[in-house]
Amino acid sequence: MAETRSGGRRQPAMPFILVIVFIDVLGIGIALPVLPMLVGEYTPSRELQAYWYGALVVSYGLMQFFCAPLLGALSDRFGRRPLLLWSLLGLGLHFLLLGLAPSLPLMLLARIIGGTAGASFSVANAYASDVTPPERRAKSFGLIGAAFGMGFIFGPMAGGLLGAIDLHLPFYAAAALSLINAAYGFLVVPESLPVERRAAFSIRRANPFAALLTLSRHREIGNLVIVFALVVMAQLMLQTTWVLYTNFRFNWGPRENGFALFCVGLVATVTQGALLGPLLRRFGDVRMALTGIAVGTLAYVLYGVAQQGWIMYAVIVGNFISFAAGPALQGIVSNAVHPNEQGVTMGALNSINSIMFVVAPAIGTPLLAQVSHLPPSDWRVGVTFFLSALLQAAAFVLARKHFALRAAVRTA
Repeated sequence: MAETRSGGRRQPAMPFILVIVFIDVLGIGIALPVLPMLVGEYTPSRELQAYWYGALVVSYGLMQFFCAPLLGALSDRFGRRPLLLWSLLGLGLHFLLLGLAPSLPLMLLARIIGGTAGASFSVANAYASDVTPPERRAKSFGLIGAAFGMGFIFGPMAGGLLGAIDLHLPFYAAAALSLINAAYGFLVVPESLPVERRAAFSIRRANPFAALLTLSRHREIGNLVIVFALVVMAQLMLQTTWVLYTNFRFNWGPRENGFALFCVGLVATVTQGALLGPLLRRFGDVRMALTGIAVGTLAYVLYGVAQQGWIMYAVIVGNFISFAAGPALQGIVSNAVHPNEQGVTMGALNSINSIMFVVAPAIGTPLLAQVSHLPPSDWRVGVTFFLSALLQAAAFVLARKHFALRAAVRTA
């Protein structure tokens, strides 16, 4: 089924993986504005709602942390395609269980299953590395980010509208999309990694901590591993507390959050899909990374002090340049490693995402729980966004120092 009209195998290319990522994120996006509200149906207070939601997010991230490098290493050994198919099937099962679960403990079990399968983005990034020359990888990662953003354009809005009807309905829709995506992958998507470029599997390469240590040993990368971790932690602090924060601050429900996250996806897609290429050619990876981090720092502060909902929309649009920071950093890291280490490298970067998906909600949701009793106008309700700003500011300082040192070494 994955053959051309001439009878030959389909050639691996970016459009295949972009479709996979888009449908994958579409399903995730559908559930995003609804899960915290569904948790609230099973808890008697806002404080317990924040704690239980944090537990669901932490369990998902913990499983992703251990499974991301494993999937990356397995994809280096057996190819990208079989690992992508497993991830898509597992994610569909996770959504179905969330929709059917009658209690919070069973929802927790569903999140654990989803975390084992939800690490597919490391394999997707490795697929992009396979089919893209080094000088174009930052742009390819930007296209993946754009597909990610496209999923968040339509997903949260659909989830918000479906959630306004029934809080369980978005999870059934997300499960159906994941299974459709698995069928697309099975029937259409070709393998991108030739047999001669595959690496032997070893436990060391699948160890998430070993993968991070391997990444940090590359001299060209240095402190960028820490920079990437701080940027991701700041972003995930915002993402995992956004729906509860806007509910506490502005009394937003699934519908309102669906439209706000639609705006986020639209801005991300325009930036990473249309603007990133010209911006990278004009300013380069380094300047785009630094500028994006700096602008994001200011945006977090503005989110935290906003007293009216329309301000959130204004900040989302004004913060567009920060969506270029992640792909720029990924491009710099990818170009510093050998081609046969791309799977492990992308898996290690995804491990950073995964472990920060544990750390960020483990810190953010308890902080939000502590201020959940305060009046909506109290500035302390934005505490998680202020912490994100501090993390992002630290990332800017470290990144600027790293790039200055590398420039000094090259000119010496």
